[in-house]
Amino acid sequence: MLTLGGCLLTDKPEPALDIPQSYEGSSRNPRIAEAALPPLDWWRGFRSRELTQIVESAREANLDIAVAIARIVQADAQARVSGAALLPNISLDGSATRSRTSQSTGTATGGASERDSLSTTMSASYEIDFWGKNRSALRAAEQTAVASRYNREVVSLTTVASAANAYFNLLAAQDRLKAARENLASASRVLDLIKQRVNAGTASALETAQQESVVNQQRAAIPPLEQIVKQNRNALAVLMARSPESVTVRGGTLRSISYPRVTPGLPSELITQRPDIRLAEAQLAAANANVENARAQMLPSITLTGQGGYSSAILRTLLRPESALFSFGAGLAQPIFDGGRLQGNLDAQKGLQDELLQAYRKSVISGFSDVENALDAIRQTAVRERLLADVVTSSSRAFDIAEQRLREGTVDLVTVLQTQQTLYTAIDSQLQARLARLQAIVSLYQALGGGWLPKPVEASNAR
Repeated sequence: MLTLGGCLLTDKPEPALDIPQSYEGSSRNPRIAEAALPPLDWWRGFRSRELTQIVESAREANLDIAVAIARIVQADAQARVSGAALLPNISLDGSATRSRTSQSTGTATGGASERDSLSTTMSASYEIDFWGKNRSALRAAEQTAVASRYNREVVSLTTVASAANAYFNLLAAQDRLKAARENLASASRVLDLIKQRVNAGTASALETAQQESVVNQQRAAIPPLEQIVKQNRNALAVLMARSPESVTVRGGTLRSISYPRVTPGLPSELITQRPDIRLAEAQLAAANANVENARAQMLPSITLTGQGGYSSAILRTLLRPESALFSFGAGLAQPIFDGGRLQGNLDAQKGLQDELLQAYRKSVISGFSDVENALDAIRQTAVRERLLADVVTSSSRAFDIAEQRLREGTVDLVTVLQTQQTLYTAIDSQLQARLARLQAIVSLYQALGGGWLPKPVEASNAR
């Protein structure tokens, strides 16, 4: 029996993970790779006071985080419930009764009898956890409670990333809105020049209509951008658990946002940093414990019971030695036939265990992929932003020349229209590239699991 009991805990699947030595394109030197690991308050790296206020307000008041915290309380309580089976169950009972027999069914003399009965007893029962059934149930509940804490971290990280992205979207919309209004002003200025040429007889109504189309296009681009600004303000209000009317977001420009430098560290460290991976790991540990519990339910259960107390018909003699009573017992129960219920439960728990094992493996692999994608996105968006900055510079210079020659009457309208559209498109593309770069940095922070605790200083380095 002892040997059989020890075999219950050996059926734990191995994840069989293939962990790379480093990320592609990152430094293979561990010291360089850890030179700029994200701090716990990583959002401060963007150097925006308003963003910091929004993020910290969301962390304190977000309703999704509040729901996750409530689930932690529930999981802790359930762990205490599961742990109660490892301790004796003790109860105290007391009773006092007075009974009277019916006169019609009394004795031959026709009299009724009355009697009192007083008792107080203490009962105790305890199931010997020989096979570890109750211990595995407690371990499963404890791992579920651990998983609820990592779920809270997942929700918190998602909330912070959503707040940062919404704020950057708002800033980008404000930048694009400003650019659209400036484009509208320049297009209107060109339209005035064309109308002057029409009055002078050097331009036609067709050229006027073409430029009016450009003006109307720029005017039509403004309402959607104003809508984006409002939508992101409302999104930030929801993240901070406040009504939109009570939230004031000043915004500004993406140019005021700094690009923080962050390195991903080593892939092996990601497993301990990403809360979703730790969540999947805790859920798998709970499933392992549930399999042990299901297997132990198929084995005999041993229960000890005891009862002791006093019983008397008179109160003054209730606590005398002659009124004492007690009983002790032991029981053993072995399932013989249950229609396959216990085996079905074991098979179900094994199936759930395999499901969570594959989910854990996927979360680890997805974590590596998320980091690689974020690193590549940061590199590519940085290159794209630099190239588009050159495009904006050359396009702006070309438009200035075209506008000046239009004043002089030495350029055709087709050239002016082309330079206008090229400039407007380049400005908008540059703003969107800047937004994409910031969002790629946020994605990297999220892929790394948010901020990392600083490593403890070794004794040799602390001197």
